[in-house]
Amino acid sequence: MEYMMATTTSGQPTRRRWWALTLIAAAQFVVIMDTSIIGAALTRIQADLGFSPENLSWVFNAYVIAFGGLLLLGGRLSDLLGARRIFMTGWAVLLAGSAVAGAAGEVWVELTGRALQGAGAALIAPSALTLLMMLFGSEPRELAKALSLYGAAAPAGGTAGVFLGGVITEYVSWPWVFYINIPIALFALAVAPALMPKAAARRGATDLLGAVTVTAGLSVAVYAIVRAPELGWGSGGTVVSLIIAIGLLAAFLVIQARKSAPLVRLGIFRTPDLGAANVAQLLLGAAWIPMWFFLNLYLQQVLGLDAFASGSALLPMTTVILLIMVAAAPRVVARIGAKPMIVSGLLVLALGLFWLSLARPDGTFWADVLPASLVAALGMALAFVPSLGTAISSARPEEGGLVSGIVNTSYQIGSALGLAAMTAVATSFGANELGSTGAVTTGLSAAFIGTAAIAVAGALIAGATLRRKAAA
Repeated sequence: MEYMMATTTSGQPTRRRWWALTLIAAAQFVVIMDTSIIGAALTRIQADLGFSPENLSWVFNAYVIAFGGLLLLGGRLSDLLGARRIFMTGWAVLLAGSAVAGAAGEVWVELTGRALQGAGAALIAPSALTLLMMLFGSEPRELAKALSLYGAAAPAGGTAGVFLGGVITEYVSWPWVFYINIPIALFALAVAPALMPKAAARRGATDLLGAVTVTAGLSVAVYAIVRAPELGWGSGGTVVSLIIAIGLLAAFLVIQARKSAPLVRLGIFRTPDLGAANVAQLLLGAAWIPMWFFLNLYLQQVLGLDAFASGSALLPMTTVILLIMVAAAPRVVARIGAKPMIVSGLLVLALGLFWLSLARPDGTFWADVLPASLVAALGMALAFVPSLGTAISSARPEEGGLVSGIVNTSYQIGSALGLAAMTAVATSFGANELGSTGAVTTGLSAAFIGTAAIAVAGALIAGATLRRKAAA
């Protein structure tokens, strides 16, 4: 394929570079969509495969644990073996996992497929960000636009998952919530070689011991977090799991300090603003994902909307995020800098979350959900792009994959931790009393207040620790 057009400083023809960004954004869309698309299908999966009620959540958890646990390894492999190679490998693994999950006839096969999907996502996500930096990192204004499109793909994928899951389950069949990934993966594998820049593999040890230790530590931590609302935070199973996770992660730090070629160079966290931006991403995930989850519960359990209608109700919020991230965020970052935008975005998000906590048992979508959710969406859109850009632009070129893995891990671990903690809060205030819309609303309101507090904490920490005021 020949391109008769200008070539950028990255060495990629201009048009091909933007087509490559479209594929990168599609990758982010798919890996986030796969966390939410199963929601409407869970009841039918349970009936067909024989899941017990207490084990059904593992259709979700198997994906999240593999995704969160393997992100650092995926980022490091991108640096060592080449981002394009790992990007394509991730799509191949996701394709295989989707085929297994869709064709599953038994519980263990279904969970294996979901874990494979998560492993594929853990290879795709950091390598996609690395490729984005390779394509746009030398041009700050173009990088801001690229990050905006990439950032908008995440909430769009989450909302589309809810919407598509309802449509597919209702009008086709539940295996297609997994099979839908197959043609997308085949297309990505077909076009990636022509669109994505190729980076030669670098010399360096893979640090298998470090990789196994951190993957096990993160996986056990996520396992403990997602199980805690069911078992109880003070239960023996939760406490033992958390102790094991802390021990594994401590061992990982010791290994990294002693290795000549570690999986994670510990000195990377002394990079200005890298740690602060990752904390902002962690707390942003801890506030946003629970909000999205509990808003769905309010729409369905209190307002009585079905899966299709509740997914449709989230479309205005997604539209605002897309418009702000793509059209406004790059200009605002260029004008006022990353730090003010991250702080103000988290505060606006907190305002929207607090407004949602005022929702009534006899409320309506137009009065109790739409205005507050749009304010929350505005805050998310303002904070996400500059915090992500600040984190990944702090990296050395040869460590882009690692930093991408770190920032993705921060957001995913924050999401899991925030959802587990706020689920415990909602349950303690009555959200599990499904026969009473008043009790459910009280529990959900408590969770919204909790997420608002997380967003305020994120704003305070970002204001105190971020030093960068220029655009990311």
